[in-house]
Amino acid sequence: MTTLNISLPESMRAYIDQKVSLGGYSTASEYIRQLIREDQKAAAQERLELLLMEGIESGERIEGSDDYWARKRAKLLNRAEEKTA
Repeated sequence: MTTLNISLPESMRAYIDQKVSLGGYSTASEYIRQLIREDQKAAAQERLELLLMEGIESGERIEGSDDYWARKRAKLLNRAEEKTA
């Protein structure tokens, strides 16, 4: 791991210390790492939603009927079976 030094106002440091003591974190670093992981997860979710919207808005619209999904499912299952064979 690497080290990163940051400057915080006393009120923020007190808040972090409180979160550590009440939140089950063993150190301030552990708490900060958790915040970063949550931010990374939110950014990934935002990116996924953007890609999904791009996909929805691209190309010709198709009717998602039961028949369409049955054909799609069969096609995907066949493809999966071919890969495992």
